[in-house]
Amino acid sequence: MANATLKKNIALRIGLAARELPDTDAARLLAVLADAVGLPPTAKALSGLTPKVLKTAADGELEDVDGASLKSALAYLKGEKGVTADPMPVVEDYGEGDMPGSIRVACASNKAEKLDGHFGSCQRFLIYQVSQDDLRLVDIRTIDDAEADGDKNGYRAALINDCQLLFVASIGGPAAAKVVRAGVHPIKKPDMGEARAEIGALQSRIGPNAPPWLAKVMGQAPEERIRFEQDEEEATA
Repeated sequence: MANATLKKNIALRIGLAARELPDTDAARLLAVLADAVGLPPTAKALSGLTPKVLKTAADGELEDVDGASLKSALAYLKGEKGVTADPMPVVEDYGEGDMPGSIRVACASNKAEKLDGHFGSCQRFLIYQVSQDDLRLVDIRTIDDAEADGDKNGYRAALINDCQLLFVASIGGPAAAKVVRAGVHPIKKPDMGEARAEIGALQSRIGPNAPPWLAKVMGQAPEERIRFEQDEEEATA
């Protein structure tokens, strides 16, 4: 029984660690671990893992992963980070037309109200409606890749095709292309953090003086965007 419990714990560690790595599932991470520590991975073997070993294993399968993501994954693999019951954020009431001049923003998330997800492995998308004066979490869209029908990136992009922006810890080129084709502008936030704080920072830029890229997302007419660019150039001249 104790051995079975240990195996279950290791499997859970691997699953949680994979969530911290961009475009990585448990099977991909297990293939890396097979080369790094052998199979089956034991608690003792995982405790000795280093970032260098993980990056160079399996012919450098994870060599392009950023340091912060790798460190977080290692903490799960070593058992330094445990499983906590993160409360789901509360969805707020919203009806179409409630917030004139607003845009819809998706945040890739794994825990609570965090912007901490990689596009290809996050558990859910937090959906915010954002205007100059208001900010509401209007939906939480749980991801089930079993419904992807062989096109995981296309499935995930379709889940957020009513949004104008996507905040994500990381996203690969092919996935970003599918997101853009869905009419969504992806923005990488590798430092991650609280989703509502990132949305609040965006909110401060919404309005008649929005920067050109955001004005375009908001649907402002080209002449309005050009006028703002001219005003901005004159102010900095």
